[in-house]
Amino acid sequence: MSLLYFLLVGAIAGWLGGQIMRGAGFGLIGNIVVGIIGGIIGGWLFEQLGVNTGAGLLGSVITAAAGAVILLWIARFFKR
Repeated sequence: MSLLYFLLVGAIAGWLGGQIMRGAGFGLIGNIVVGIIGGIIGGWLFEQLGVNTGAGLLGSVITAAAGAVILLWIARFFKR
């Protein structure tokens, strides 16, 4: 069940990150990858800042989406 949870959070967070950064989307697999990497980045960053988004699906999506936005911003920065 935890694998399904990671995939669901990754897909939602990757899609949200793409929407916030005004991207065209990355497809389901791309959104999952961006969301999972974003979750790692967001989790680390929020821990360093002492921010707690709460437990559960919503907190995980918020954390992963924030990390996905940061990941996409960095990728866009280096792409230029």
